Amino acid sequence: MNRFLKLAIVGLVASCGGGGNYKAPRNLENACHLAAERPAYMRAMKATERRWGIPVYVQMATIHQESKFIGDAKTPHRYALGIIPMGRQSSAYGYSQALDGTWDDYRKETGNRSARRDDIRDATDFMGWYMHNSTRILGISKQDAASQYLAYHEGRAGFANGSHRGKPSLMSVSNKVSARSELYRMQLTACR
Repeated sequence: MNRFLKLAIVGLVASCGGGGNYKAPRNLENACHLAAERPAYMRAMKATERRWGIPVYVQMATIHQESKFIGDAKTPHRYALGIIPMGRQSSAYGYSQALDGTWDDYRKETGNRSARRDDIRDATDFMGWYMHNSTRILGISKQDAASQYLAYHEGRAGFANGSHRGKPSLMSVSNKVSARSELYRMQLTACR
């Protein structure tokens, strides 16, 4: 086998393997188009809805806000004096933007030790687990996307203490999550 053919085969194998499709779907504004383009997303979210009771439209709206459906999303870098890199803003990673410590709690509590934040099935299951526990602990309705998002963003203790009330920009974001959740709910009803 000549050298060129070997390089071509190695290049082809390398381009097919490794990672996954972490790019955002083309149309994030339409839940039906998103589901048609990425059926694995819909299967994962429906499995989470069956297991934890968190509606698909609440999951979709939260993932849209957290990562725009980008599987390997990370928080931006911080800089000292505007130029010296100081690391990332937090350990949030993946579709669900789960923090290291919370992700570790999820893996221990569910026994899903091999779970990965850049796997849509694991990310939606994590989100369902977290929101189900927010319902259990804080009494938040599983259909209340705004309050679920606030508890998700601030942590349950922060939500219980009302830390979100002093953050007008966060309250605005939670309202957008709620509106997107309702839009996705209506779209999914129409396209089922």
